[in-house]
Amino acid sequence: MIVVVKSGTALPEINRICEEVSGTWGITPEIVPGKHKVIIGLIGDTANLDPFRIQEISPSIEQVLKIEKTYKRASREYRHGQAGEVVVRTPNELVHFGEHHPVVLIAGPCAVESEAAIVATAKRIKAAGAKFLRGGAYKPRTSPYSFQGHGESALEMLAIARQESGLGIITEVMDTADVSRIAQVADILQVGARNMQNFALLKKVGAQDKPVMLKRGPSATIDEWLMAAEYILAGGNPNVILCERGIRSFDRQYTRNMLDLSAVPVLRSLTHLPITIDPSHGTGKSELVPMMAKGAIAVGADALMIEVHPNPAKALSDGPQSLTPEQFEQLTTELAAIGQTLNRWPKQTAVLV
Repeated sequence: MIVVVKSGTALPEINRICEEVSGTWGITPEIVPGKHKVIIGLIGDTANLDPFRIQEISPSIEQVLKIEKTYKRASREYRHGQAGEVVVRTPNELVHFGEHHPVVLIAGPCAVESEAAIVATAKRIKAAGAKFLRGGAYKPRTSPYSFQGHGESALEMLAIARQESGLGIITEVMDTADVSRIAQVADILQVGARNMQNFALLKKVGAQDKPVMLKRGPSATIDEWLMAAEYILAGGNPNVILCERGIRSFDRQYTRNMLDLSAVPVLRSLTHLPITIDPSHGTGKSELVPMMAKGAIAVGADALMIEVHPNPAKALSDGPQSLTPEQFEQLTTELAAIGQTLNRWPKQTAVLV
């Protein structure tokens, strides 16, 4: 349930409304500042609450609405239909994820392999327009014999790359025990597809303040995905970014997964959370990444995560789906043409023709 407060209502009156709701019904109020209005989310057992009784608390209350969806904080209704955004502080700037902001580019290798390679890659992708470097320190792999990442030493390499390039860092967390350590290096914590419903992990990242990118599970419905996001939001962390990375399909001969671009407009109608598309995992083939990346911008994605490796043929993981730095640079010029047409591209980026 949400309470919409009239524009211009003073903060003391908003606080009084919250106190009365809490004292009378034992409901937890949560103030959500909007662009034009303030919304008070009512958290708890609101099923039997009478909206008219709440309306009587104050003449400053414009409307009281019930949220019918099982995911409350993640729903678009929770912000009264307004778009949300996640603001991330990187070494050099604040980066905004959201539908009213330029598309954010995230790039880098699947796994951190060496300091020289990750630093060089970071500098190349930044020059091409990326705002974040992605790289796995801990890697969940289907086979126990596959490369699992360098762990602690890879985090140190990411920290060096962050310092050398000025890019923000996004890396995956797999275990609740690693959250604090990874949060010291990462600007965004990634919860991977295999851990989308690892509820202990979701609660843990929800209890810390770094933004979280939540990847969709390979067989997850959109409602299940949003309920997983709800765990993080309910833990107190409002900064959640969704990432579509392909879902399991019956035909795996030609693509690794089926990249669900239709999820973008569907999610836009359901949630205020920003949406990222990962065409690298979504297709599994580098030659398919550019077209799907362009399609992602066309359907309204807020960010792209693209795997880039200096030598994909020798990559320790996911080489076949990785672009070279040169290919990534070429792709960004093509993406800029679409992004600028839709007013979703940084103003300073030039389109090469």
